[in-house]
Amino acid sequence: MKLPGEEEVGGGMGPSMIYMVIGVSAFILIVLFVVFRGNADNRGGSQNRQEVKNQREEAAVEEQTDSEEPAVPKRRAEDLDFWDMYPEETEEEAEAVEKVSQNPFTEKAEKEKEADRQKEEEARNDPATDGKHTLVTNRDGSEEWVLISPYLTKNTLDFTKMEDNAGLKRYMENGRKISYVGADISKHTGKIYFPSLKAAGIDYVMIRLGSRGYSSGQITLDENFKENIDGALEAGLDVGVYFYSQAISQDEAVQEADFVVQNLEPYRGKVKYPVAFNMGFVSNDKSRIEGLSRNDKTNVTISFLEGVKAAGYVPMVYGDKEWFLKEVDLAKLQNYDVWLSQEEEIPDYPYRYAMWQYDTNGVLNGIDGGADLNICFIGYSER
Repeated sequence: MKLPGEEEVGGGMGPSMIYMVIGVSAFILIVLFVVFRGNADNRGGSQNRQEVKNQREEAAVEEQTDSEEPAVPKRRAEDLDFWDMYPEETEEEAEAVEKVSQNPFTEKAEKEKEADRQKEEEARNDPATDGKHTLVTNRDGSEEWVLISPYLTKNTLDFTKMEDNAGLKRYMENGRKISYVGADISKHTGKIYFPSLKAAGIDYVMIRLGSRGYSSGQITLDENFKENIDGALEAGLDVGVYFYSQAISQDEAVQEADFVVQNLEPYRGKVKYPVAFNMGFVSNDKSRIEGLSRNDKTNVTISFLEGVKAAGYVPMVYGDKEWFLKEVDLAKLQNYDVWLSQEEEIPDYPYRYAMWQYDTNGVLNGIDGGADLNICFIGYSER
């Protein structure tokens, strides 16, 4: 039996002692670990602080350097010298390069397209095809395209309805003749057989009543006037008259109109067709009216027409295409009937007219030699 305290005094170690040794050892190991870890952190922190310090020093040096030296601008691609080796391309060169790079078929199509465009442009600008001009042959033989006025009354005759029978023209509608066949006559026509004219199909005659000399200015009665008007009325033909004027003033035009009215007095009521005013130049010589302006000739014409109109006759103005389109102002003559002289199969005079002289050397039974043939589109005798 052990007495209390024997185990503590004896030579062996009890369990409590062992636990104590283990605990002390563990504590020492923990202390050592903490010490070693702290040293490692101190070394790492020192290195980091050193690196930060170095970076700050370098930045300070760079900042000082920048403040001492001028700033160098950044270089751009276009600042490089070698771009000057290539000059700027012109528009023509660009088009040439584009053409070279084009497909040959595409290039051909483009050329054809451009050619068509040019043709269309030429057609629009060509007075022969634009529908806005008409060709005038001047008395000297030259030709001129004249603009057609949009304000004047246009010719609406349908020449597909025109028939020609033995040189005499007739305008037909639904198989019925709605025109009148005529001839104009003067002392130059020679001897006329009026019954033969009537039998040949002539409906009316326009008889020259008189004229004014183109150089002397003297007014004279046509030598055959009385014989012609008496013969025509006796044969049952309708009659109208015309006067060849060379008036150079409105007063002279009024004088001519008075002369006509005076000589028609014995036939008042028998002259059913118009009294026409014929002013024109003469061939191979100068006439009194050469110095008149377009406005002068227009005013002279109006003075004559108004004079015969006041006396109760139908006024009419005679002329060829050149005369109407260039020598007078048609805008001021729209209230008067027009007697057109144009020896064409189909006249190309663009404006309205009541009578058309289509042949000055026709063949007509009752007239020896050439006959002046006309067609009238108004039945004056039926008014």
